[in-house]
Amino acid sequence: MGRGGMDGWGVLERASELARQGQAFALATVVWRQGPSSGQLGSRAIITDSGEVHGWIGGACAEPVVIREARQVIAEGEPRLLLLGAPDQFGQTVPEGMTVVPIACQSEGALEVFIEPVQPAPRLVIVGRSPMAQTLAALAGALGWQAALLDGPGFSAADADERSMVVVATQGHGDEEAVEQAVLARPAYLGLVASQRRGAAVLGYLADRGLPAEQLDRVRVPAGLDLGPTSHREIAVAVLAELVQLRAAGEIGTAAQAGAERAAPGPGPRAAPAEAVDPVCGMTVAAGRSSLPLEHDGVTYYFCGGGCRRAFESDPAAYVKKGTRC
Repeated sequence: MGRGGMDGWGVLERASELARQGQAFALATVVWRQGPSSGQLGSRAIITDSGEVHGWIGGACAEPVVIREARQVIAEGEPRLLLLGAPDQFGQTVPEGMTVVPIACQSEGALEVFIEPVQPAPRLVIVGRSPMAQTLAALAGALGWQAALLDGPGFSAADADERSMVVVATQGHGDEEAVEQAVLARPAYLGLVASQRRGAAVLGYLADRGLPAEQLDRVRVPAGLDLGPTSHREIAVAVLAELVQLRAAGEIGTAAQAGAERAAPGPGPRAAPAEAVDPVCGMTVAAGRSSLPLEHDGVTYYFCGGGCRRAFESDPAAYVKKGTRC
């Protein structure tokens, strides 16, 4: 059982919930173990970009390392295969492409953990009911994106968030109100389907209403790639092409970009779990009460287990230069 009593199937159910909520996360699975080890073959855990863990992947030795590596996997979007254990356990038998992370558990067990990033389907909110808006929704759906088509009067900031892409296509019917609500949602992308002249008028009106200039500057007017004179439905192709281009360039829709949005002025992000290095064995551990903190000469040290802590207490001078200040 994992944290909160969550077993392997519960982890997968939680993964589905997070995906529906549009949250990026990593799924870690134990694919090999050498006993004794608390991690079991097939054990799974979800790690969010803030370092929150759902499920069970291993004990105090393995978990901090898996959390650290999983957060890198989320940021980079590339899977990773980890081999956790003492370096002398593996010698020259480590396959190419595998990441070896030394850990110094007293149990002398080892784990092989596969960590894969899970990026939710892009969410596109289209405000308007024109043929262009309907075509854009259909095209986005064909790409497997989550597309919501909303009437202008029914749209509010609650319909989008920092992971959403918002295209306002009300085309003169309440443009100002729709863009204002979209700006308040602080989406990853905000585009207005309008001429440059009309767009300047809308943004000027909103600036007079006191909306922050740095947010209004992020509104793309006109939305979409410049394809020259086009039909209303072809504008939908231009808008979708711009969104695909920006996503491919990593400018929108990535975990790193979403993290930057959460770090912008407004409610702050949850602090990432602090980490420290065990001065005895060199293992990365959580900088908290569970890691047996010990203060020495004004510096707090953390340990993977009681053995390392006792070794440090018996001869601090032998390890103090390796210590990490908290």
